[in-house]
Amino acid sequence: MIALWTTLGIVELDCGRYAVDGGGDHPGLETMQGELDNDDFHFTHRHEDAGRELQTGQMQKRSSMKVTPIKEKDAEKRGRKASKETRQLQLIEATIDSLAKRGYSETTMADVADGAGLSRGIVNFHFESKEKLLIATLQFMSEEYSVHWRNALAKGGDDPARQLASVVASDFDRAICNKRKLAAWCAFWGEAKSRPTYQALCGARDQAYQNVIIDICRKLKADGDYSFDATATALGLSAMLEGLWLRLMMGTEDVTRESAHFAACDYLASVFPKHFSREALPTKKTA
Repeated sequence: MIALWTTLGIVELDCGRYAVDGGGDHPGLETMQGELDNDDFHFTHRHEDAGRELQTGQMQKRSSMKVTPIKEKDAEKRGRKASKETRQLQLIEATIDSLAKRGYSETTMADVADGAGLSRGIVNFHFESKEKLLIATLQFMSEEYSVHWRNALAKGGDDPARQLASVVASDFDRAICNKRKLAAWCAFWGEAKSRPTYQALCGARDQAYQNVIIDICRKLKADGDYSFDATATALGLSAMLEGLWLRLMMGTEDVTRESAHFAACDYLASVFPKHFSREALPTKKTA
């Protein structure tokens, strides 16, 4: 049974799903590309221009239908039998690239499809709209960051000073701290105020992170007999880290990941002198 989803550009068959590629200047000819469990096929099917209705009925495999196998492309660009998760990750990574290159408002579904090397119908099939694609991208980046800092926290063991040093250092790890991802974060930050969905998506994770930093600051305060306010100090630390990210993204003042990390550690030595020493600061490297 074939169902043609013209709005999404999708053809669903009893033997697999296919993204409609084209139409455009040739309304009488639809080219459909898809993935089957046993192979990939490329085929065409004509229908009446007047009614724009695909004349199909029940589709069966028969020798009279011309079926041409698609040539497998470069393995680096495409896995022939890519899973749903793999396809979605391809599109999310392409979205991050587009956000970094074009910004939020200029990023289109077509840009993402071209960047991923996939048909536009495939993008529509997995995400349906630009907004859903962007939400999925933000969710991916937020989850990635959350896993990253939590792993860093665990590496600190039970020592609050080591925990804080590890979490701060993780903010400048190349895996998450690079111009591509920083630019994408800034694109989302610029839209957050007018998009409650974005705030709700990241709000809980942001609060969880902040609560951990506050708790660490309280433990260090008690251990070192410091007089600062733990909540205010934790807020200041988080704001400084976000500011360093912004400077790295803007490429200002010859700031590098190393010099930014150095500045963050110098801050820790200023606030927690009994736990962090300036003599033990990491190497400062400028651009």
